[in-house]
Amino acid sequence: MKKLILLSFVLITFINNQIYAQAVTKYGDNVGTLDGIIKAYYDVVTVKKGEKVSFERDSLLHIEGVRVGSAGIDVKGNPTLHYTSLKQYHKESDAYMEKNGFYEHETARTVQNIRNIYHVWSSYESRNEPGGKIIAQGVNSIELYYDGKRFWILGWFYD
Repeated sequence: MKKLILLSFVLITFINNQIYAQAVTKYGDNVGTLDGIIKAYYDVVTVKKGEKVSFERDSLLHIEGVRVGSAGIDVKGNPTLHYTSLKQYHKESDAYMEKNGFYEHETARTVQNIRNIYHVWSSYESRNEPGGKIIAQGVNSIELYYDGKRFWILGWFYD
């Protein structure tokens, strides 16, 4: 009887993990795992010079109505915060990325999780071309929600 219960548990866990790992967007982004959605988060902002950024692809990673932004320091040394919709963020940033190319990759990650809410501190480096000069380094603060099938980005900020 114990073997049957154990076998059932193993089978159910395997099936759940397969379902969990198969949540993908129409662009092939695996949003069923934390690693998958973070990979997609970085892939969507990687744009070859002259290519278009996909707002549609990016929006499929985010919960509807998401707000995003950046924090920093202005030229006078004062803290700044830019807080906007994902659509407005794309309007403000896509032209630069299309004109210059943009490659960002994760260099380190720290994850905090309580039940279905995840907070990811994701350090990054940005370049205009693969292997090119680093144009920015910083950290992304990413909030995510797992709905039982897939992860949704609730918001992010970088500094």
